[in-house]
Order: sequence, then C-alpha cells, then structure tokens
Amino acid sequence: MSEYIDNLRRGIGENDKQRDAGLVTPDDVERFDNISYGSNNIQVLDVYRPLIKANKKLPVIVSVHGGGWVYGDKECYQYYCMSLAQRGFAVVNFSYRLAPEYKFPASLKDTCKVFEWVIENSKTYGFDTENIFALGDSAGGHILSLFSCMCTNPKLSEYLDFSLNRNFVPKAIALNCGVYNPWLGNEDDNLTKTLLAEVMTDLSSETEIYLMNVLNHIKEGFPPAFIMTSNGDFLKKQTVVLAQKLTEVNTEFVFKFYSPDVDQLGHVFNCDIRNKYAQECNDEECRFFRKYIK
Repeated sequence: MSEYIDNLRRGIGENDKQRDAGLVTPDDVERFDNISYGSNNIQVLDVYRPLIKANKKLPVIVSVHGGGWVYGDKECYQYYCMSLAQRGFAVVNFSYRLAPEYKFPASLKDTCKVFEWVIENSKTYGFDTENIFALGDSAGGHILSLFSCMCTNPKLSEYLDFSLNRNFVPKAIALNCGVYNPWLGNEDDNLTKTLLAEVMTDLSSETEIYLMNVLNHIKEGFPPAFIMTSNGDFLKKQTVVLAQKLTEVNTEFVFKFYSPDVDQLGHVFNCDIRNKYAQECNDEECRFFRKYIK
C-alpha cells in the first residue's frame, strides 16, 4: 500500500471520528453486528431495526458507504445508518473489499453478495423483500449505480464474470454526492483521478474505462432515484450529468441541490446526523422511498 493511501485513510478516518464523537447506539434501535456475508473476513455486515417494530417485517435500506474506493467500513457508517433505522426501516450496513488491496470490481462483487444475503436471510431479520431500497455516498454512489445497471442492463453483466443469481431490481435508490463518470473533466477533482490509479488494474484498459463509467450502462428500467449534491461538494458536476442521463432514458428521479444561504455544505454532508441539513436530506430520501412501498 502506498504512503499516499495510508495518509488518506488516516486523515479521512480522523474526520469521521470527529464527526461522530459522542454518538452512541440509540435506545430505540436494535442491532445485529458482524454477520458474515462472504468468506473474506472483510465481508461482514450489521443490521439495524427500530425497536418499536420488533418482530415486524420492514422495508429495507442497503447502504453502500463512500471513501473513494480505498477507505471506509461499516463502523464509520453505523450512526448514520442507525438514524435511518429510526425512520422506520431495517438497514443493512456492510464493509466491502477496498482498493488497492482489491482492485475493481471487488467492491461491486461484494455489493451483489450483500443483496443476495438480504434476500436469503429475509425471514431471520424481518426483511420485506418486496420493498428493498438502497443508498450510496460518493464512491458508494458509483458502486450502487453500477449495481443498479447490472440489475437492469444484461449487457453489463455479460462483460463481468459475475451477476446476481436472481431477477432483482432495487425498488428505488438514493445517490449522494456520487461519482458516475470518473473521467468527467473537472478541474476541482484531481482526487478522483489519483484514486483511479489505485482502483483499476490497468489505467489504460479500454475495457475497464468503459465498465467503470456508469453513464455507459444506464438504460430504461433503471430504478427511480433520489440524487443529490450540495454547494460545497467537489463532485457536484457528476450529479448534473447523471440527471441528464436519467432524463434521456425516462427514469423517474428527484434532483436536490442543497445550498443554504448561510452554510457551505460539504461532500456527503448527509452523514453528519447532527447537522440540520443532513436531517432534512435524510428525511426527504426516506419519504422518497416510502412512495414506492407497496
């Protein structure tokens, strides 16, 4: 592992610790921790449920964490995900294999495994498999949108050496400050360009460049999407081009640009659950999901 990635992980980790300092598991949430969904010791997940709905079947949110493909795990998303459970959902919060130790598409393979796990373990954890939703932040938005393409565009699965073992499409998704075309010209986004060298097996591979560009794979049938960015998000141009693509294929979506007059909202501000604008965003995304519950 390079010194650059080591320092990046350390720096983001300190920021996440400061963001969540003092937070504890809420009294109204039950949690099931460190459940294996694969053979690698990284492939573990947590399930969070509102206690008030114990033993009841619940709609599910699968959360795909951010971190530039190289950082993060379920621990740094636990309080954010538990706050979503407090809104009436069962929430699945998982760790996936990171680059550069595991190159693309390892994280996408892990995401497929998690959705398989949710369906196969629905009775044990009270998951309503008719109402499975998902959200992804930053690089997690990239992974989730590629997964959604796999569910709705058979040609993408043909290029990859894996696929879901069943017909499945998330009921609706939320994509927060995500990356969709990693090669989109953006003078403010040298970080993404640097990280690609860690994620890809070959920076010059036309196949990998094609596969990792979500815009190449979005077709009619892509799930309804709540997509958002903010005034301080260095990836805000990515959300604009995603909205254009979703319009082209007639996908239902909501595009929110959070830009309060007095505050600069940074990248994935929604994870800071004590921030009032994060609470507003998370409320809106959960309301969006509820529109699609049968």
